[in-house]
Amino acid sequence: MEIIQAEELNERMLASEQLNLIDVRQPEEHLEFNIGGQLIPLGEILAMQIDAIEDLKDKEIICYCRSGQRSMQACMMLETMGFINVKNLAGGMLGWETKFGRG
Repeated sequence: MEIIQAEELNERMLASEQLNLIDVRQPEEHLEFNIGGQLIPLGEILAMQIDAIEDLKDKEIICYCRSGQRSMQACMMLETMGFINVKNLAGGMLGWETKFGRG
């Protein structure tokens, strides 16, 4: 698992790069504020309910949560399931919001 900083991710998003973002928070957190990631709560990943992203095993996946802890768990679990390019957003949405706000 690699760590990606919010600044690098923001630059890539501004460049309209095609990214596979996975939000591992709960639905209510996702609705409150997100950066466009696909919602797959950590519990589903831990239960191996990952049909929606099964075809991304050889592609880059960037996971995020509120602070970076749940997404770190998700990254480790995805790696054990054969995903080869998994990154964790450092600081999660709290760090993102501090640097870039919600807009």
